[in-house]
Amino acid sequence: MSIDTIRNYYEAFNAGDIAGMVACLSDDFVHDVNEGSRRDGKEAFGEFCAHMSECYKEELTDMVFFVSEDGTRGAAEFIVNGTYLKTDGDLPEAHGQTYRLPGGGFLSLKDGKITRVTTYYNLNDWIAQVS
Repeated sequence: MSIDTIRNYYEAFNAGDIAGMVACLSDDFVHDVNEGSRRDGKEAFGEFCAHMSECYKEELTDMVFFVSEDGTRGAAEFIVNGTYLKTDGDLPEAHGQTYRLPGGGFLSLKDGKITRVTTYYNLNDWIAQVS
């Protein structure tokens, strides 16, 4: 069941289905992203996703999922294929640049829901690709 939850979460990501992603989350969910601040709760995560959808169009490919034997932790490895749509804060100016970089996520699970997602990617690689 845990691997299905992780798969459903990332399939919703690829579909641009923020509500579908949030449906996979527990009420006490936390989101950690490298180079960023922790977000607590589904509402903060939904707001983050809405912002990201304005600035980026991304599709994950080459996805591989892992789950611990006890089903309480998992991971996903993937390639992020994206287009930079709108300048995001202090990052380089957006003008439709495309990028491709490896990424991954570590997840904690409880009762069939995701309690934590920690996302990793190489920000310097992304900046070099869009600059």
